[in-house]
Amino acid sequence: MSVILGVIFHFIGGFASGSFYMPYKKVKGWSWESFWIVGGLFSWLIAPPVAAWLTIPGFADIIRNSSAVVLSSTFIMGLLWGIGGLTYGLGVRYLGVSLGSSIILGLCSVFGAIIPSIYYYYTPTEGKDTIVNLLSTSWGQLVLLGLAVCVIGIIICGKAGMMKDKELIGAKTDASGSEFKIGIGLLVAIVSGVLSACFSFGIEAGTSLGIVANDIWKVANPGQGEFLFRNNVIFVVILWGGLTTNLIWCLILNIRNKTIGDYTNSKSPLIKNYLLCALGGTTWFLQFFFYGMGESKMGNGASSWILHMSFIILVANMWGLVLKEWKSVSRKTTLTIFLGIATIMLSILIVGYGNSLK
Repeated sequence: MSVILGVIFHFIGGFASGSFYMPYKKVKGWSWESFWIVGGLFSWLIAPPVAAWLTIPGFADIIRNSSAVVLSSTFIMGLLWGIGGLTYGLGVRYLGVSLGSSIILGLCSVFGAIIPSIYYYYTPTEGKDTIVNLLSTSWGQLVLLGLAVCVIGIIICGKAGMMKDKELIGAKTDASGSEFKIGIGLLVAIVSGVLSACFSFGIEAGTSLGIVANDIWKVANPGQGEFLFRNNVIFVVILWGGLTTNLIWCLILNIRNKTIGDYTNSKSPLIKNYLLCALGGTTWFLQFFFYGMGESKMGNGASSWILHMSFIILVANMWGLVLKEWKSVSRKTTLTIFLGIATIMLSILIVGYGNSLK
């Protein structure tokens, strides 16, 4: 029953993550950097402490009493993830929800499972698997096979993107009304996919925060298992880092593009824009709110991460179909993107199965 609940929670989180960009597409009269940072304030500054306050009594004291090493390492992972999150928005902007999310999340899911093993090879830690473990065990070899399959899937998706680019020569947008720029889109998607995995590393870096929250809850609620919301205190610190990166870059763009006036531009539907950004930003945060719940039930960080990414890819591609992002291309191109997405999904299942054999 615990595993079933974990899967359900991961699906809800995946649905939130795969859907959060939809409100942003309805914002009118604002530049990308303006609506991205307004939504981000809800994602990274407002929603996390509210969620922690509602679920973890004294969460601020847990953070205050934690060591500087834990807080700084968790924050730094948040900074790096922030670059990944920033380029995620750009990737979706230039590739569309379907193609952009598939490439980014495919990379993110695999790197989130692989990179820690390389780190722990050079920094041995009890209970942590190294790259040698992956190479020398059957489950580890399956994980590496999944990585190879993911790379193939990403190549296929990239091919579909180039086919779409050729078929849309002269057009500035695709059938969904989204900008389509294959070159810059693929570049930022790759950067995003690699650095977005740092969120997973941030959760690991801040594990002691969650352990304290879990221990306090178990003392107050004996015999009721693990604390469902223990990761909420970790998210607060990680997302401070994400906010820092995104805020600095978006303000630079506001100044450079002379869009600082968007926030008070009476010619745009200001109230509607702010509400849409609040909805998009809060929906974004809910992915990790439910991710934490799912991981507490499944008890396997790597498998949880893979499952979470899998659901996001499915939902993002559902929205890609709804938005008709592939409507204006040939059947061959459509079949190619479907093949690429299916291959990435297969890679995620292989990695997840490999981790389940540990």
